[in-house]
Amino acid sequence: MNKQKTAVVVDSGCDVSPEFREKYDIRLLPFKVRYPEKEYLDAVDIDPMMVYRRFPGEIPTTSTPSPGDVVELMKGLKEEGFENVFVFCISDKLSGTYNTVRMVSESYQLGLNVRPVDTLNISVACALTAIWAADQLAQGSSFEAVESQLDEIIRRSTVMFYMDSLDYLKHGGRIGRVEYMAAQLLRIRPIIACNEDGTYITVAKLRGGRQAKNRLMDEVRKYAAGRKCWFIVAEGDGHEAAMEAVRTLKEEYPDSEVLYELQIAASLAVNTGSGLLGIGILPLE
Repeated sequence: MNKQKTAVVVDSGCDVSPEFREKYDIRLLPFKVRYPEKEYLDAVDIDPMMVYRRFPGEIPTTSTPSPGDVVELMKGLKEEGFENVFVFCISDKLSGTYNTVRMVSESYQLGLNVRPVDTLNISVACALTAIWAADQLAQGSSFEAVESQLDEIIRRSTVMFYMDSLDYLKHGGRIGRVEYMAAQLLRIRPIIACNEDGTYITVAKLRGGRQAKNRLMDEVRKYAAGRKCWFIVAEGDGHEAAMEAVRTLKEEYPDSEVLYELQIAASLAVNTGSGLLGIGILPLE
């Protein structure tokens, strides 16, 4: 426990790697992935490869943590001696977790100072914000000092990603039928990010996977703009492309740091399918 007695919690859609959760004692609030045989806890007893192996014949449903799940986690943190809690959640435009945590923090006598954080983003962009906060706490910053800078860190953090298929975004209701049909007809592969409101936007539309992946790196270069950054590379059953991106980032940004490369959470894989490549960026200056 840090001397500020402040816990950092992330929902599983934030894609904080197990190594960084262990390094900073970051706690996990998992989504749920439901197949006919059982309900799995995201990033606990299911990984994305299981989801990919069962596509396209089986597409599971997902759900957010319940209020009871949040209460149980908070009670455990209270018993450990924590006094403050940051709970980092993917955008409330994409998930109900933030509102569930906010409701619990306002409605229950938890005996904790709980700060729900809407990162206005998804996946490793959220991870970058949470890891930044955990790192600041580890260096001795107060709860109040970290909280005062969060809006700026959220504004800076982003992730841009490419997907081989739009089938699963359509199935999950993330894009409309007309947009999907047009993309299929023209063989368009979009590069997607979240805007300042936390909703999906299309950064670019390109034909063909190779062209889209090259454009993804161009968009990363434009956003980083030569600044010192933290990067995280995320993939969905696309390890070779991910490692190529890691090598490129390390070569082009020797003063920056690629924190890690990982497979996205199973809950996110349900809505994206295989062949995803994403790059999270947090400029540090």
